[in-house]
Amino acid sequence: MEVLNFIFRIGVILAVYNFLWWLIMLAISVLRGGRPKLLFEVYLIKAIRYMFLADVIFLFCIQQVGGVLLLNDVLIAGLILLIYFVGKIQSKQQRQSFLSFRGQANIPGMSDFVNRLKPAFDLRFEILVVVLSLLVFSGFYFAPDLAYNAISNWFLDSILNIEDTPVFGFVFKVIGFFFLLSVIMKITGGLMTLLSGGKQAPRQNDDDDHFDDFTEIK
Repeated sequence: MEVLNFIFRIGVILAVYNFLWWLIMLAISVLRGGRPKLLFEVYLIKAIRYMFLADVIFLFCIQQVGGVLLLNDVLIAGLILLIYFVGKIQSKQQRQSFLSFRGQANIPGMSDFVNRLKPAFDLRFEILVVVLSLLVFSGFYFAPDLAYNAISNWFLDSILNIEDTPVFGFVFKVIGFFFLLSVIMKITGGLMTLLSGGKQAPRQNDDDDHFDDFTEIK
């Protein structure tokens, strides 16, 4: 039960952190005047975002037991971060595939419109950013004092304050609950795949034009 509550709390932290980051990026976009970002800028910002997220999650692990750092909490939090990051990459890939399919429609102007909707995506950079963030998270275990800084402390304090508010806190707790269900389903699915020897049910249609349904586009 404690593990489920821990995962639930991490889900709430992820939701509030993303909301705060969205507000920060919105303010920066206004200051930039809507100028599009270069690919390097996109992944530099993402690397900063993910590393601060890793830092905030690590600080939360320390706070869980009154300043005592437990290896089990770090391992579980690291696994949740890995699942979260992989899920973000998969969502980006699915959105790219979906928009590429839509862009092939023979509708005047559709291709240009779809290209503007496509997020910047480079699988090599995505993996690099994730690996770097997980290394930072792991490194904090051996040097926890490095995790304390003004920005990460502000993020965590703000997240916990928002979590305690009556309306916003409830909304983010609902998101955290669904995140918990998602993590349980992914872990269960992974275990079932391992137990079945990695075998998957055969597809009924192997046509190249067939697209599987997906439930989340980000």
